[in-house]
Amino acid sequence: MTAPHTGGCRCGAVRFEASAEPHHISYCHCGDCRRASGAPVSAFVGFMADQIALDGKSLKTFENGPVTRSFCGVCGSPIAYVDERLADQIYFMLGAMDMPAYFRPTLHAHVREQLPFLHMPDDLPRHLKTSVPRPSSSNPDGTQS
Repeated sequence: MTAPHTGGCRCGAVRFEASAEPHHISYCHCGDCRRASGAPVSAFVGFMADQIALDGKSLKTFENGPVTRSFCGVCGSPIAYVDERLADQIYFMLGAMDMPAYFRPTLHAHVREQLPFLHMPDDLPRHLKTSVPRPSSSNPDGTQS
């Protein structure tokens, strides 16, 4: 499968289309993603923002520090997040994609926050913290704080 990749919310009030392949596909085990999604683990598909067309007058946002999460104001479906430290990138919820099976995660992030009863027996790389370097949280040795 090649671009365009499409997705949206449950009720159809929010739709989006990516004109290129994603640059990042991952699971996230952090508590913030758990609360935003209501699931024990989240999965994201990352694109460059200039590759996205978004149609959603009902799109609502919630800001938490440098992260802004979007959701449908009609049906409540979580849609995406942007992080001001990751210029020009947008990360869509894998479940919001029309063809979610196409997007196989390639790693796990924030596994130090993974719920103890959640077992995902795969061979994917596991990052204790973030898997995407954020300039304001990088240490001189390249590790994340």
